[in-house]
Amino acid sequence: MSMDVQQVLDEKSAKSIAALKENLNTVRAGRANPALLDKIAVDYYGVQTPLKGIANITAPDPRSLLIAPFDPKSLHSIEKAISVANLGINPANDGKVIRLSIPPVTEERRKELTKLVRKYGEEAKVAVRNERRDANEELKKQEKAGELTEDDLKSEMEEVQKKADRSIKEIDAIISEKEKEIMEV
Repeated sequence: MSMDVQQVLDEKSAKSIAALKENLNTVRAGRANPALLDKIAVDYYGVQTPLKGIANITAPDPRSLLIAPFDPKSLHSIEKAISVANLGINPANDGKVIRLSIPPVTEERRKELTKLVRKYGEEAKVAVRNERRDANEELKKQEKAGELTEDDLKSEMEEVQKKADRSIKEIDAIISEKEKEIMEV
């Protein structure tokens, strides 16, 4: 019965870590990365559509992104969505494609980005701790209901703690890696 609790914990922890990675992809670290535009939605014929669904996004070099819309009529809508997204990047439209020149990140901005990355990391850790608490509560309910012995409860809770510790260690590693990437000049 308690295997379900462990499995649910594993799935929730994996989702928290995946959400963290997704958030970190949108943090701009000096290098051009198409994932920077993942959260941008474009008004495409009255429907909010993800940018990557209506255009091909490539990084021809480390300092620029190239957006080639599948429908040339959507060029101005894409340009507007990028401007509204407040990325600190001005889109350049040549009538066929949109070019984004990624400016080098200032030292001050790097520090702000590092703080943001840490905030995302802390949010992920809080999620993992909440998942640990939920799993432990579920195990205690099972013990009260007579589905687990006291010894089983203890070993299951130790396993939950080990999994939470592993997840937090993985989050720390991901954050550390992203900070290194941001501080790279």
